[in-house]
Amino acid sequence: MATITITITDGAYKVLKAEKKEGESFSDVILRKFQRGNPAAIKAVFMELGPDPELADAIEGASRELRKNFKTRKVEL
Repeated sequence: MATITITITDGAYKVLKAEKKEGESFSDVILRKFQRGNPAAIKAVFMELGPDPELADAIEGASRELRKNFKTRKVEL
């Protein structure tokens, strides 16, 4: 199993830790709370956390960078 390091705020860590059940990993908590990609569940979790201007700025910057670097190519069939 591959591992990836992520950065989260102290507040997000506290919420995640509070949701963690005995014997559960943080990955298990995330998958349980997000119901394996259910968009409504993901939105509900973020709504519980409340607004995070720092996260919003980071997402906006990443989106802007992605759009800037996005290139299309013509594919002939």
